[in-house]
Amino acid sequence: MLESLFILFCLLSSGFCIESNNITASLVIKDPDTIVSSGNIYRLGFFRPANTTNRYLGIWNYVSAMSIIWVANRDNPLKDSSGIVTISEDGDIVLINGKREIFWSSNATSSPMNTSARLLDNGNLVLQDISNGRTIWESFGHPTDAFMPKLKLNDNPRTGERVLLTSWRSPQDPDFGSFTAGLQALNIPQIFIWNGSRPHWRSGPWNGQSFTGVADMYAKYLDGYSVMKQDDGTVSFMQDYYGKILMKIILKSNGSFVQTMWNVQRRVWDVTWIAPMDVCDVYEKCGPFGNCNLLNSPMCSCLKGYEPKNKEEWDKGNWSGGCVRKTLLQCDRNNNSTDKNKADVFWKITNVKVPDFMDVSTGIEAVECEGLCLRNCSCIAYSHDHGIGCMFWNRSLIDVRQLPIGGLVLHVRVAYLELDNQKDIRVIVIVPVTIGLVIVFIGIFFTWRWMAKRKGTKRKGRILTYEVGKSYISDSSGVVLRDDIDEPSLDELPLFSFQMLETATFQFDVTNLLGKGGFGPVYKGKLASGKDIAVKRLSTASGQGLQEFMNEVVLISKLQHRNLVRLLGCCVEKGEKMFIYEYMQNRSLDVSLFDRSQNILDWRKRFNIFEGIGRGLLYLHRDSRLRIIHRDLKPSNILLDEDWCPKISDFGMARIFGGNQNQADTGRVVGTYGYMAPEYAMGGRFSEKSDVFSFGVLVLEIVSGRKNTSFYNDELSLGLLGYSWKLWNEYNTVDMIDQRISSPSSLAEIVRCIHIGLLCVQEFPVNRPSISTVLSMLSSEIFDLPVPEHPGFTDRWNRSYVGSSSSKTSESANKVTLTALEGR
Repeated sequence: MLESLFILFCLLSSGFCIESNNITASLVIKDPDTIVSSGNIYRLGFFRPANTTNRYLGIWNYVSAMSIIWVANRDNPLKDSSGIVTISEDGDIVLINGKREIFWSSNATSSPMNTSARLLDNGNLVLQDISNGRTIWESFGHPTDAFMPKLKLNDNPRTGERVLLTSWRSPQDPDFGSFTAGLQALNIPQIFIWNGSRPHWRSGPWNGQSFTGVADMYAKYLDGYSVMKQDDGTVSFMQDYYGKILMKIILKSNGSFVQTMWNVQRRVWDVTWIAPMDVCDVYEKCGPFGNCNLLNSPMCSCLKGYEPKNKEEWDKGNWSGGCVRKTLLQCDRNNNSTDKNKADVFWKITNVKVPDFMDVSTGIEAVECEGLCLRNCSCIAYSHDHGIGCMFWNRSLIDVRQLPIGGLVLHVRVAYLELDNQKDIRVIVIVPVTIGLVIVFIGIFFTWRWMAKRKGTKRKGRILTYEVGKSYISDSSGVVLRDDIDEPSLDELPLFSFQMLETATFQFDVTNLLGKGGFGPVYKGKLASGKDIAVKRLSTASGQGLQEFMNEVVLISKLQHRNLVRLLGCCVEKGEKMFIYEYMQNRSLDVSLFDRSQNILDWRKRFNIFEGIGRGLLYLHRDSRLRIIHRDLKPSNILLDEDWCPKISDFGMARIFGGNQNQADTGRVVGTYGYMAPEYAMGGRFSEKSDVFSFGVLVLEIVSGRKNTSFYNDELSLGLLGYSWKLWNEYNTVDMIDQRISSPSSLAEIVRCIHIGLLCVQEFPVNRPSISTVLSMLSSEIFDLPVPEHPGFTDRWNRSYVGSSSSKTSESANKVTLTALEGR
C-alpha cells in the first residue's frame, strides 16, 4: 500500500522519482527527476524559487516541496532545465548543464575513483567510498541556511575552521545572504548570528544542559542538544532529535532563527521558536552597561552605578551609546581620598542573559566568586552557574537583558556609596510607612471583629447554597470555610450544602457506592431536580488532602473539553471536602476493562477510548489556556459516559506549566507505581513526556486486558512493560492481545497500537513522541513508525524491588504514592 502511494505521488509530481537513494556514475539525475531517501523523508532534485526561472539543485522535505534545507549551486544557478547530477571520473558529485559545463562540484580533496552518493533519512547527502563505505564528503559539512538534527555546527579556535549557516539573499534568491550563524567556542560555547562581521544575536553561554540566554530552550534531557569537544580542539553543537518528527531551524534572510515542526494533522509547518524573540534580544540593544527589559518603560536602563553616556540622546530613545560609571570604584580612588578603604559592593540582578566576553573559572563554588572578583581590580561583575563555574567580566558589560523566565543572576560591582545611599533612602521611607500600616491594620482588625459578631447574629440559621447555578435560602447549618482553605478560589465553583448531598446519596448509603479512588469513596446521587451526580468524598485515611483538593478546584474549574470530566461544584462543610461531578453511566475504565463480570469492551470501543484520552491530553498540553501536566493518568482516573466516551478525571496531582516552560523538578513525587515515567519516579523531573509514558502504559493495558499491577506477585515476570518488550523482540506480540478482542480483521491495527504503546514508554523522554504525534500515529497520518527502544522499568517491578529504593516512600491502600526525594 505504501509503495503504491509513493509511486502515485511520484507520477503526480512534476518530476520522475527514481527508485533509489543513490547517485552513481551510471545512475544520474536529470532535471526534473528526483531521488528519495530510503524512509521517504527527504528528496534531492531540482527546484525553481518563486518569481524566477533559475534552477537549483537542492534537498527538501518529502512532505513539503518548498521546505528547502540545502542548495548546491546557490551562487551559480542554471538558466534552463538541462541540469544533470552525476559522479565525475575523479569521484566527485558534479552538477553540469546540457553543454557539460560544471555549475557545482563537491570538490572532495581525497576522492577515490569508485564512489557513490547517497541521500540519508536525516537529509544529509553523503559521498562514500564504495569499497569500504567511508564518508568522503557530506552536505552537513557544507550547510546552507538550515540547522537539522544530526548536523554539527563546528568551531576550532586553534585553526579558525568553522561550519556555519548562511542565510539566503532573499526568500526568492538562495544566493549567499548577509547573515551567518554558528558556534563560537572561545572561553565558553555560544551560538551567534552575525550580520557581516557584527554580532546580531547571541544565545548566552552553554552550561551543559542549555544555552542560558534562551528563555524557552528545552533542557538537554528532553531535546537532545549537546556540545562536544574533540581532541583536535574542534567544538561541535548538535541536536539529536526524535527522528520521525520533522523539524528544522532556518536562518532567514532577515537574520532571524525560525524553528518549525511539521504538523501532520494540519499539514503545515508550525513555528515553535524564534530568535531574536523580541527587540531586547538584538545584540547590544542598550549599548555598554545598559540593560534591556521589555517590562520597563523605556525598555533600556543603565545598570546600577552607571548613568547614560549622552543624556540627551538617551532621552530621545537612542541607546546605542550606552552608559558610564557614576562613582569611582575602590581601586580607582586616589590615596588621599577619605573613603579609600571603603570596599566595593555588588548589586544583584536576576533572570539575566549574562554579558558577552566573559572569562571562566571552572570547579569553583558560588560563594568563592565574590571574593575572587573583589580581589581583582579589573573585575567589574561576576555570575555563577553550576554547569559552568564562575564567570568574570573585566571589560564592558555588553548585551545584557532581563528574560521573562530563566537566565542567570548577575552581580555588578558598584562603589559602596551606590548601595549605602539607597539603604538610607529605604530606611527613611520604610520605617514611617511600616508604622502607619501597622496602625491601619490594627484598626481594620478590630473593626472586622465587631462587624463579624454583628453579622453572625443576623445570619444564624441561614445559608446561601447552590444547585448547579440556582441559589436559594436553606435552614440547614451554615457552610464553614476552614481557615486553611482559600475562599476566593472556591468562589469559582457552585457550593453545595452537606445536607443536600446527604439527601441526594441517601445518607451516603453503601448501595450508592460507585468505587474508591485515591481521594476517597465516590457515591452516586440524585438532586431534587432529577439530575444524576457523582459525589467524591475526601477520606480521612486518604494520602491526599487539602493541597490536592484546592489544586483540583483551581484547575478543573478552568478546563472545558469533551474528554475531561465536568466538575459541577464542591462542598466544604462540617469538616468535609467533596467534589460533585457529572455522573458517568459506565463508571471508570478499570471497572469496564478488568472486571470480568462487566460487559466486554470490544476492540472498536477500546481504540476510541485511548484515542479520546489522547485528545484530552493534547488539550491539556497544548490547547487549553493553562498548560497542564496530569501526573496521575491511570484506568481508575478515566471515566466513561453512556456512549463510552472517555473523560480524564482527578486533577489533584496535576501541575500548571508556564507558557515557555517545558520541564520542571519536584521534591515531592506523587502518582501511582507502574504509571510514573522513570525520570519522574527516580529523579522528580516531569514534563509532557511523563504523561505520554503513562498513556503508553494505558494503551498496553487496554490492548492486553491486564493490569500493570497483575505482574507484581510473579517473581519471574518483568512487569507489563518488560513482558510486552520481550514479546515484541520475539515477534510474538499476538500473545499479549486480550483474547476477547483478538480477530483477524483487527489484528494489524491492534499490533500497530502495541507498537505505539512501546514508543510511548521508552526510557528516555527525548525518544517518546509528543501526544500530537501519537494521535497522528493512531490515525495513520504517520504510517511508517520508528522502531521502539528499551522501555523504562523493565526490571522486576515487585514489592521487594520497590522497597529497595533509596528514596523514602509511602504507599496508600489505593496504590497512590507520595515520595519525598532525599539524598543518601
